[in-house]
Amino acid sequence: MNSISTFDIAKYPLLDLLKDIKNGCIQLPDFQRDWMWDDRPVCRLIASVSLGYPIGAVMMLQQGNYPLQFKPRLVDGVTLPEPNPPKLLILDGQQRLTTLFMALLSGEPVTVKEPKSQKGHRKWYYLDILKCLSPNLDRRSAIIALPQCKRSAHTCLDCTTPEKEYQSLLFPLSELFSFSDWRSRYSKFWHYDPAKLELIDALEQEVIKKFEHYQIPVIQLRDSLPKEAVCQVFEDTNTAGCDLNYFDLMSSSYCAGDFSLRDDWKLRESRLKTFKVLAKLRNTDFVQAVTLVSSYTRRARALSNGWSGDILPAVSCSRAEVLKLSKEDYQTWADLVTRGFEEAARFLYGLKLFDASDIAYPIQLVALAAIFSVLGEQSRNERVRSQLEQWFWSGLFGEMYTRWSEGRVSYDILEVPLWISNGPVPSTIVNASFSAEKLRRVRKRFGAVYQGLTALLRRQGAIDLHTGEAINDVIYFEEQINSHHIFPVSWCRKQGIDAKDYNCLLNRTPLSATTNKKISAKPPSVYLREFEESGIAPWTLDRMLHSHAIEPKFLYQDDFEGFMAARTQALLELIGKAMGRNLLREYLEQLEENNFHHNNGKSNGIYSIK
Repeated sequence: MNSISTFDIAKYPLLDLLKDIKNGCIQLPDFQRDWMWDDRPVCRLIASVSLGYPIGAVMMLQQGNYPLQFKPRLVDGVTLPEPNPPKLLILDGQQRLTTLFMALLSGEPVTVKEPKSQKGHRKWYYLDILKCLSPNLDRRSAIIALPQCKRSAHTCLDCTTPEKEYQSLLFPLSELFSFSDWRSRYSKFWHYDPAKLELIDALEQEVIKKFEHYQIPVIQLRDSLPKEAVCQVFEDTNTAGCDLNYFDLMSSSYCAGDFSLRDDWKLRESRLKTFKVLAKLRNTDFVQAVTLVSSYTRRARALSNGWSGDILPAVSCSRAEVLKLSKEDYQTWADLVTRGFEEAARFLYGLKLFDASDIAYPIQLVALAAIFSVLGEQSRNERVRSQLEQWFWSGLFGEMYTRWSEGRVSYDILEVPLWISNGPVPSTIVNASFSAEKLRRVRKRFGAVYQGLTALLRRQGAIDLHTGEAINDVIYFEEQINSHHIFPVSWCRKQGIDAKDYNCLLNRTPLSATTNKKISAKPPSVYLREFEESGIAPWTLDRMLHSHAIEPKFLYQDDFEGFMAARTQALLELIGKAMGRNLLREYLEQLEENNFHHNNGKSNGIYSIK
């Protein structure tokens, strides 16, 4: 073997590997995902081994004299009161080895997951002896799975007692490595019937011995391999194609027995997800926010000690920076960041962003929570809240987190607290831009601009046209509110209006399904008259329309062009106010310039009120 090689290759008997799993000599690094196979791959794997077919090599990391690089955990199905440190960690082959251990040696039913629901079901696996010995049948058809009760109403199979197993000629795979004892009981049950003994002899020779003599190739990475190299090998070779996220690696790296990052997150997750707006918060989001706060504090201390320039610690939440976060730093800042996320949820509620689906950029939520963590009680101030609102809306409508988002967040955590302390305006605000063209370009019912605009309309008291209720109240009672067309699609098509115009954001607004049905395919003048005939006063209807930034007269006149021009200006004014910019003035100045170019033979098609 070449002395500079980073791995060794050997073959091990299947039984030896499974015994080492059972006694804890072989374990998993904690970053491995949970076992998650369904019934079909389990049957395929068992069938392959029963035929002596190769199932591929597995890869393990040696654990020798070097300090533990990764926190180990027992393979699913193994229970040991005080496991010793492992000799090997499974990097690739977890699903295969776990399946074989649970089915053949654990003595317990195998927990498989349904593909769609992902619900766990416990099953026992059997070999149909007659089918196993039939040369014309696919071996997979001989693998029988029964529920934990060992009785199947669907197939009428009953293996609830050993005698019923013998009677059904089904061999339990859980008895495979104690076959001689099972064979003795089977023979006694059949009173040593020669035909039944011949069957069991054939099963032993053609199938059982395949398991007993089966060997698996094992690639063993040497324990001197650096942690980063092990992670790269895992990502490159893992058969499930799993990338290791920050949380997986951090959890496995915190090897101290008195602290579990996974358990800590589960407690915080249950607390944070009581807020609907945080329902989709990921463990990676949380550790990114902790990393931001930790690196920000480290930099602040360096500044107070007179450091400057390139020697100042970086503030970042990149993968590399997250992986540098020590267990001690995590424990120092995790409680503060938890409160930061709670304060962020309260802040977002005030912006009328109620649900996790309202969050356009999860990374902006990370920045927001980190900023609240840094500001602490200072954030409980009307001026500060107003500044944070301007920063939030600028980042959202300016679509500042679509590219280089982690770098943007690093600027945010440095610049926003400084701005609040009378420093310069953050670059997220300075560099954010928004134009009328975005209102025409956005045609999806989801996305940053749509989500932000919907929240602004709710915040200014948008009212549902049919019910007369504020959209916020409709949402509170969990009724569906969606983006619907103001000028209906079928009507627009009949008028020859371009789809890119009638499907754009200008012709959409949040409405209930009931209101949308009332609108149907009717021209605005017709459905508004019907609303009036149902008892809604004209001035009340006008007020409702104004709450959606809609000028009523253009709807009564079925004037699509006039409506689009007026709503462009109304929405620009609304968004500009949120961003702290006079977008309407910018638009009108641009419109005047475009009109000048139009008079010289050029036109860009931007709407204007005639």
